[in-house]
Amino acid sequence: MRLPSEIQTDRLVLRPWHEQDAVALCPILEANVAHLGPWIPARVSTPAPVRELEQRLAGFASDFSAGKEWRYAMHSRDDNQLLGEAALFPRSPTGRVLFPEADRVELGYWIRSDAAGQGLVSEASRALIALAASIREFSCVEIRCDARNAPSAAVPGRLGFGLASTVESPSVVPDAPPVQMQVWSLDLAPLRDTAT
Repeated sequence: MRLPSEIQTDRLVLRPWHEQDAVALCPILEANVAHLGPWIPARVSTPAPVRELEQRLAGFASDFSAGKEWRYAMHSRDDNQLLGEAALFPRSPTGRVLFPEADRVELGYWIRSDAAGQGLVSEASRALIALAASIREFSCVEIRCDARNAPSAAVPGRLGFGLASTVESPSVVPDAPPVQMQVWSLDLAPLRDTAT
């Protein structure tokens, strides 16, 4: 499955990660340890030297090309500042899977603290929901977020998702107790009906 290499919204440009993004990403991760660390996996949020980040981002780019997961770096449209990430992950009822095994897609996102609260995550998410609706194999979009993360949990409510369940899940923080993970869901059929 090939997804677009660039998506533009009113204020954003979304494009797959490139190794060159490591230079801009490095200070963002360093400045946002407390903001991101409790909520997203360490393999994404942990600061690292530029060389190591280049390898991490090369892996994300490879996974994007292979259709394993589609991570888009989120840039401001006016000045090309790196702001965060919005991503789609193919899923089955039991977890993330390769695209041919998926019947739904998970939407994930993060944004640096100094860009939060401006509706940018919702804007990027709307674009990726529209993209997901164009892929017939996906019946719905899910957002999974730690119930304690109020700003993240507010996004699906604004976008018309319904809270489908709350499940116990391992914390992204090593050696921390399990967390309550909210699973939000949005049926894609009505979006397809309005597009035709």
